[in-house]
Amino acid sequence: GLNFIDLMVRQGNIDNPPKTPLVPGFECSGIVEALGDNVKGFEIGDRVMAFVNYGAWAEVVCTPVEFVYKIPDDMSFSEAAAFPMNFVTAYMMLFEVANLREGMSVLVHSAGGGVGQAVAQLCSTIPNVTVFGTASSFKHEAIKDSVTHLFDRNADYVQEVKRISTDGVDIVLDCLCGENTGKGLSLLKPLGTYILYGSSNMVTGETKSFFSFAKSWWQVEKVNPIKLYEENKVIAGFSLLNLLFKQNRGGLIKSVMDKLLNLYNNKKIKPVVDSLWALEEVKEAMQRIHDRGNIGKLILDVEKAPTPLVS
Repeated sequence: GLNFIDLMVRQGNIDNPPKTPLVPGFECSGIVEALGDNVKGFEIGDRVMAFVNYGAWAEVVCTPVEFVYKIPDDMSFSEAAAFPMNFVTAYMMLFEVANLREGMSVLVHSAGGGVGQAVAQLCSTIPNVTVFGTASSFKHEAIKDSVTHLFDRNADYVQEVKRISTDGVDIVLDCLCGENTGKGLSLLKPLGTYILYGSSNMVTGETKSFFSFAKSWWQVEKVNPIKLYEENKVIAGFSLLNLLFKQNRGGLIKSVMDKLLNLYNNKKIKPVVDSLWALEEVKEAMQRIHDRGNIGKLILDVEKAPTPLVS
C-alpha cells in the first residue's frame, strides 16, 4: 500500500525516519513463505496482510506475527494491501476516539483518498450519520454517493457547513493541519471531537522545504485549554504507526481488525483501489498522490510489469 505518510518519510517530514538506504512502506499483502519457531495460527501458503515498520515495498517482507492477519477468501491481494492502514485508522478515530453514534455528523478532508473513503463507508454502517467531505472538484462525480455533502477543497467549507448545520458538526477529522486546525475547531459542536491524524499540507512541491514545513505549523492556531473548557470541545491526535510500533497496542489493533473483517465479510465495507503500479513506477505513483489525483488507494504490485510509455 502507498500512503501519504510515505511521501512525508521521503521528504524527511516525520520524526527520525531510519537512515538511508531504507525500504519504505508500512502495509502489504502476500503469501506466507516462512514462519518463526514459535509462531502459531499461520501456515506456509496462507494468504495474509500485515503492518510492517518500514520495508513493505519489497518482494519479501518480515514482520512480527502480531501484525499479520489472514485475508478473507473473497478479498483480492490488492484489496488486502489497501485495507489495514486506511480502515484501522478510520475505525479507531470514529469509534475509539470520537465515539461515533447514531445521528452524529462528521467532517472529513480528502474525502476521495483512502482514509476518506474508509471513513465514509464506516459512517454508513451507523444510522443517520451526516458526512461532510472536502475533495478536489474533479473527484466529486466519482465519490458523491459516499458522502452526504461534498465541497470543493478550495471553497470556504466553514461557511458551507454552517449553512447546512448551523451549530456545526460532532467530529472533525483533519489530515491537513495548518490553517485548517482553527477552522475545524470553530466548526465543532459542544462535546465535539477534533482529531488531527496527519499533516498532508506539509508535503510541499520542493524536495524538502523546512521553511514551508515550519510555516504550516506556525499557522496552527495555538490551542487554549481554558477555551476548550469553556466551549466543551475535545481535541485529539491519532497516529496508527506510533500506536503499533512505539506504544505496543498490537492487541487492540487486532480486535479492531477482527471487527473490520466482519464488516467486510458482511459486505458493509470494501477497500477502494485507485490503481496498481509496478515497483519501477513508484515515482509516478507518488506523484499521483502528491497531486491528489487518486480516488482510493494506490498499490505497488511486485508482479506487475511497468506500463510502456506512449510516445
